[in-house]
Amino acid sequence: MRPFATPVTRIFPPRHTTIDKGHGRIEKRSIRTAPVKEGQTGFPYAAQFIKVERLFTDLHGENPKSDVEFYITSMSAEEADARSLQEVIRGHWSIENSLHWVRDVTFDEDRSQIRTGSAPRVFASIRNLAISLLRLRGFKNIAAGLRKLGWNCELALSLIGV
Repeated sequence: MRPFATPVTRIFPPRHTTIDKGHGRIEKRSIRTAPVKEGQTGFPYAAQFIKVERLFTDLHGENPKSDVEFYITSMSAEEADARSLQEVIRGHWSIENSLHWVRDVTFDEDRSQIRTGSAPRVFASIRNLAISLLRLRGFKNIAAGLRKLGWNCELALSLIGV
């Protein structure tokens, strides 16, 4: 340490970085947080800003692509550090992938021609109910579960308690 130098105090917590390999790519995620000063945002309960940087490459480390996302949370740095915030953000996408992807692919929801009144919302709720019942029954693959129920009326009725 140099004479008369003051120790460096950290204003921002250290970044948290993970590297994952899967789905035909390598993904490096870095998350940084920064405290929100009073009156700094239009969100009265905001406590932290979050910046997520992602770098994707193929399995050979080629064809790099990057993505940056920003978030605001009401959780303080004491309640949630960068690591736990990254888990929360990734958990959101697992919900997105496990529900919306199944609705889009298995139920072919995007091509539905039900468009008037409350019918689209009703049918989406029925699809969500079917997915939830199958998951509660232990089916990991919803399409396979639907096929099985199509051949076994008693099993289908038992899911709804009849």
